[in-house]
Amino acid sequence: MSNPVDIKSAEEIKKALQNNNNNNNNIAKVKECLEKAKNTPLNIAITGESGSGKSSFVNGFRGIDDSDDNAAPTGCVETTTQVTEYPHPSYPNVTLWDLPGVGTMTFQASQYLQYVGFQKYDFFIIISETRFRENDVMLAKEIQRLGKKFYFIRSKIDNDLQAMKRSKKNVNEEGILAQIRENCIGGLQNAGVSSPKVFLASRFDLHLYDFPLLQQTLEKELPDHKRDVLLFAMPNISLEVINKKKKVFQDQISTYAFISAGGAVIPLPGASVALDVTMLVMVTVQYITGFGLDEGSLKRLSTSCGVPLSDLKSVLTSPLALKKITPDLITKMLLGCTSTAAMLAAEEGLRFIPFIGTAVAATLSYKVTEKALHTFLDMTADDAQRVFRKALGLTTSV
Repeated sequence: MSNPVDIKSAEEIKKALQNNNNNNNNIAKVKECLEKAKNTPLNIAITGESGSGKSSFVNGFRGIDDSDDNAAPTGCVETTTQVTEYPHPSYPNVTLWDLPGVGTMTFQASQYLQYVGFQKYDFFIIISETRFRENDVMLAKEIQRLGKKFYFIRSKIDNDLQAMKRSKKNVNEEGILAQIRENCIGGLQNAGVSSPKVFLASRFDLHLYDFPLLQQTLEKELPDHKRDVLLFAMPNISLEVINKKKKVFQDQISTYAFISAGGAVIPLPGASVALDVTMLVMVTVQYITGFGLDEGSLKRLSTSCGVPLSDLKSVLTSPLALKKITPDLITKMLLGCTSTAAMLAAEEGLRFIPFIGTAVAATLSYKVTEKALHTFLDMTADDAQRVFRKALGLTTSV
């Protein structure tokens, strides 16, 4: 998803638009292209011994509370007895697989991986709430032997810090975290795991400890076409993540504008504007979903962070906020800008003038789409930052 509509695809769309005077078919072609981004699968395996907090991690990663109807069941005993898939609520192409604890199975690591369907996962996350044990080590070695990526998460780190603070008056939190991390790495190395990557995390505070570092590590190590799939499925754990999402969206704008320019040559009244509006609707919905500003995402955030939904909504200032994104809404916003409305009118008239008129119309169409998308992106990104700050109880100024 690093660019759901790449230049090659854009060229194909442009050619199809120029060779097809059926506007319904043209709109369908654009929709088909924009939907491709949702079809790149990302499969993440989550495993560990019983009680390690892996099911809770599955829920936290997907931005839902443990009490949610679609949550992975959690408990102090092993609640996962078979491989269970949990699609992301906003990106169903991203699936977290809650695997049975390796310690609960009666066969060896190699047989365990065969049982859980090793090949379909892009990477593994091995979770432990204390130290990593023999079963974790055997599993990691087998995954390593088979050439897949894996990462260790030392979970429930907030519990460790709270316990330490109850027993000592002056606690060096960074020192404790460093010691836990070093102990985990050292233990795994002594057991024969080569270059183990260990991250300290709390399911309830994903913005703290090492989870942001895990996100950065995955971003570096995943293939290009999977990298942004993961980014957009990630909860907004920091302003940096929001800015990264915005950057990816920004990089796509020129390609969408290029498609818009291709549609400007269609010799049908209103065809170019209809195509542009259709594309703007779909891309704007991507922005809202990607930044977690849709109603479902805001409700899940409210439940998980304990901030009333009305408080989260109160900081939304964009005219796109909490509205159904429709062609009528997008058209109204386009016409509300005098310069954009003028360019649309000029484009509609010029494209019926042979040669020069068509070229100018294509340029105007490019500029209208580019300007609109930059405006809509800025609006939604600013709203996402305000919501993030509100959820954490910070100042909501952007």
